[in-house]
Amino acid sequence: MRKLHLLLLPAVLLALGFGLVACGGSDESDEDAVIETIETSATSSDPADCTELATVAFLEQTEFEQGDAAIESCEESADETENDPDSVEVSKVEVDGSNATADVAFVGGSYDGQVLSVALVEEDGTWKMDELTGFVTFDQEHLAQSFQEGVTSGSNALPAAVGECLGEELGELPRGDFEDLILSGEPQPLVELVEGCQ
Repeated sequence: MRKLHLLLLPAVLLALGFGLVACGGSDESDEDAVIETIETSATSSDPADCTELATVAFLEQTEFEQGDAAIESCEESADETENDPDSVEVSKVEVDGSNATADVAFVGGSYDGQVLSVALVEEDGTWKMDELTGFVTFDQEHLAQSFQEGVTSGSNALPAAVGECLGEELGELPRGDFEDLILSGEPQPLVELVEGCQ
């Protein structure tokens, strides 16, 4: 199951594997810091960000692993940036004490055209990604195609027929089920879909 999980990561998870940095000085507003954190995290390739700039809860959700395994998975995949967005556009930032939310629109990468709602927390003066809370805009066709391309490329690629089957299965899922696959942090539903295509 671990091997299969690694095959799925490039297509599904890496574009969301935010490494987080809260940049700026003391004159920077919380809203500006949240925006800069999200923008910087979208293209981060520093393995240190996995432990310094994200909560464990966020890593567990985006890496489909638990505890130390989620941290290790993030660190191992940090430099794999081929599915990362070219940029992100951050909007609807709301800060409430040490908590914040925002919408993030992806430009380029596996999640091109998607808009996700995210939650952040401030810990010791640093804003960190804490949870992907939902989709605002969901391009199911593009995302299914990204899954298909991700599992059929790279050194551990699955056969093209398996990738095509997976893309078709994901494309036909009810929207809510597909969103849940991504937001749940649970690998088993994805594993079952791939196994059904083999």
